[in-house]
Amino acid sequence: MNKDTPLKKLRIRKGIYVLPNLFTTASLFAGFYSVIASLQEKFIIAAVAILASLVLDGLDGRIARITNTTSKFGAEYDSLSDLVAFGVAPSLLAYNWAMFFYGKWGWIAAFMFVVCGALRLARYNIQIGIIESKVFNGLPIPAAASVVATTVLFFDYAGVEGKFHNPYMLSFVIVLSLLMVSNIKYYSGKDMKIFARKPFMSFFLLVVLLIVIVAVPEVVIFVLMVGYAISGPIWWVAKCGRQVAQKTKEKKKNKQE
Repeated sequence: MNKDTPLKKLRIRKGIYVLPNLFTTASLFAGFYSVIASLQEKFIIAAVAILASLVLDGLDGRIARITNTTSKFGAEYDSLSDLVAFGVAPSLLAYNWAMFFYGKWGWIAAFMFVVCGALRLARYNIQIGIIESKVFNGLPIPAAASVVATTVLFFDYAGVEGKFHNPYMLSFVIVLSLLMVSNIKYYSGKDMKIFARKPFMSFFLLVVLLIVIVAVPEVVIFVLMVGYAISGPIWWVAKCGRQVAQKTKEKKKNKQE
């Protein structure tokens, strides 16, 4: 029995946890399916697939933590899946939907999104435990991908059918790319205690938000995603403004003394 025990332990260490990695695989599949849909010019399906991948990506990590099945393999697999679902898929969607018209500038902007997403994921992996968990350093790649996906859904709801010929999409995608590799801080929401007791009004407002989302999901989710993307720069500008105001106040106080 004693001789068999180390072998059993070794086999356990070599194995992988099935449940969380199944959700990661499902997220990867949704991202791949989005690529296929984009190539077939089924832009709405491609956008919805990216959002489905976002939900699945959020579930795999939570399930791993709840079931205590986190692993190095799962973390690496999740990053590779994210690059496909939130890097390659949205860049191809943006390119085929709105940037194809601009030749090499269109695919350069699309590639910039992919490479900045890859850099963002690599930086995130090496900064785990270094950056405080309640903030993200740069716009998370799933959020950037969601902005692209919800933009497609919003303009379809607004009456834009098929491809969208607008030069501002180039700038839009480039800005999202730069936000991913920036040092601008974004709220992570990891310190939110979902299962803790909350005031009645908090619950009521959440119910109202859900009703509004169900009523006009294309508009509300688009506003929420874009709002999150610009929240970082707004937070940064406000912080710089407070620092400037503090320094000005200190200078005036020193002059008076």
